[in-house]
Amino acid sequence: MTPTIALAAPTGVAVMPMRRVLGAYLTEARYETVRMMRAPMFAIPFTAIPILLYLFFGVVIAGGSRNADAPENLPLLLLTGFSVMGVMGPGIFGFGVSIAMERDQGLTRLKRAQPMPPMAYVAAKMVMALLFSAVVVSGIGVLGVFVRHVPISIGQLVGMVLVESVGTVPFCAIGLFIGSLATGRFAPACANLVYLPLTYLSGLFFPLPESIRWLALFSPAFHLNQLVLSVAGTPSILGPWGATMSVAALVGVTVLFAGLAVRNLSIEPAN
Repeated sequence: MTPTIALAAPTGVAVMPMRRVLGAYLTEARYETVRMMRAPMFAIPFTAIPILLYLFFGVVIAGGSRNADAPENLPLLLLTGFSVMGVMGPGIFGFGVSIAMERDQGLTRLKRAQPMPPMAYVAAKMVMALLFSAVVVSGIGVLGVFVRHVPISIGQLVGMVLVESVGTVPFCAIGLFIGSLATGRFAPACANLVYLPLTYLSGLFFPLPESIRWLALFSPAFHLNQLVLSVAGTPSILGPWGATMSVAALVGVTVLFAGLAVRNLSIEPAN
């Protein structure tokens, strides 16, 4: 027997087969991904640019320098730093800017009026962000392993791709929160005001001064980077419980900002 889901309706209870519900989620995710791939202003910056930045700074410049003061694991630090920076963009901008613009255009109200699962709209954008993140991390990882010769195994590289793809979710929640508040005109500026501090105040590329080093503990980028380093064989600087603390921090960020965003969107006027 085909599983069914009961959906509340004004005239009673409508029963929808599970197959149709899953089909609605998959269709929405496919169209959202294709739509963003066909948008050069999104697809190019958040796929090509992180890979090119790593190629230039992490492979060409860092690979040709001979700085005796550089850390021994600098190639790995650059690999994880640029890959974490790369997965932040699809989440923050893919949610924050696109949802804000679609709210201004009335598309979110149209989606709510359509006979589709309520969470399909958000789930489709999350799948899109995860796929873009996986492409970025894979591209940077291939350059790091086969061009820069970073000392990690293929298994560790696959683990990094999986962890960072899932690690996009907290940034999706932050982007969803931005999109639920900002208008389409101001959303890009708001997203940049979040993206840039999270990147530079998390110690991804250089150690922070002692006086402000504690700020990194509040950055999800820092905690994701610690998890990726752990997968690559480098212990977390937070100690034996570092991985657990980082997972808890990322889950907390996701729950907090997703909850605030859902609250904002639920009280938005429907007309």
